[in-house]
Amino acid sequence: MEVLKFGGTSLAGQGKLEAAARSVAERVAKGLSAAVVVSAAGRTTDDLIEQASSLSGAMNRREIDQLISTGEQQSVALFAIALEKLGVHARSFSGGQAGISGSGTFTDGRILSVDPEPVSRCLAEGSVAVVAGFQAVTVSGDVITLGRGGSDLSAVALAAALGADCCRIFTDVDGIYSADPRAVSSAVRLENVGYRECMEMAAAGAAVLQARSVEMALRYDVPLFVASSLDQKKGTWIMKKDVSEHFAVSSIAHDTEVAKVAMLGVPDTPGVAARVFTPLSEAGVGAEMIIQSVMRGDVNDIAFLVRKEFLGEAIDICRKTAADLGAQGVAFDTEIGRISVVGAGLSTHPEAPARMFSVLAGESVNIDMISSTSMAITCVVPSGDVERSLAALHRTFIEEARR
Repeated sequence: MEVLKFGGTSLAGQGKLEAAARSVAERVAKGLSAAVVVSAAGRTTDDLIEQASSLSGAMNRREIDQLISTGEQQSVALFAIALEKLGVHARSFSGGQAGISGSGTFTDGRILSVDPEPVSRCLAEGSVAVVAGFQAVTVSGDVITLGRGGSDLSAVALAAALGADCCRIFTDVDGIYSADPRAVSSAVRLENVGYRECMEMAAAGAAVLQARSVEMALRYDVPLFVASSLDQKKGTWIMKKDVSEHFAVSSIAHDTEVAKVAMLGVPDTPGVAARVFTPLSEAGVGAEMIIQSVMRGDVNDIAFLVRKEFLGEAIDICRKTAADLGAQGVAFDTEIGRISVVGAGLSTHPEAPARMFSVLAGESVNIDMISSTSMAITCVVPSGDVERSLAALHRTFIEEARR
């Protein structure tokens, strides 16, 4: 038994939707028991958000979730109808009907639990369960969506709850690459990658999978397979890898959908960081790559990244917090991007950051912020330098290593 997830690009238009349904019907004919998780087709979600934005600048997040969840509702019904046309018994489920409960902030909810019984019963009857991704239901009965890429999370959570043999993610690319193949023509497809490396890649901006979905796959040991919906045999496996003391960069990830926010002249007193980031958290605004400057006098600067879509909220919240703290002010920059070198063993190889910084210096790229984890080194650079940086780092860490 497997969980199959089809992304929005795989369902954009009747022809693609019917092709995806045929691929499921072929698997069922060979004896596979399948639960299918689907996203909203094409640009449906973006179009709905744009429509809401045209009506109101300050959007009510609950109502946004009510609105954008309808995209997946359309997809599940149409996919089930397409399967029935092919002679395959199918039943569509909303996230709530499939037993997926959620909590947290509207538009960026968290899965609270998954009751697999409704989907298990459907599968036991010999039908294909077609489940709406990206959505759950709260204890009060409200629809709550799971953030960008949330259908990946729905699929992995369902696979874990059902005890599926694996979860297959079908998208518009034939696997995970050493860099975005649209930006680096020499990028190579990875045959397999470990959960933790994939989490770092996703968090650093690689847009193939939602980082939270990989974290859940790791937690419940769900093997993931990422492939194109047009060629479902060739792809990338994401699963546990043998432990070895080996340094290898697996990918260069980049992200231009972030902005920098800096709170300037923050008093250097105990608890000030909590006072800065608690209001952001309560508003559902995630802060990444948090860096505090070395104290000068009795004040510090605190800088961090946010998704561009949350920049307006972040600025408003930080300006109020700055006034409450007596800080000097708030600055922001949207003309940035981040670029990351990702690979196992980076933290124990001191030559890796030196090499990365030397490459960027050779390209005359100025580094604004730096952070590192055990598997990634990330630099924030001007957005106009991201493409050049990406190509240079890929040549050094990926292409030269393969020669």
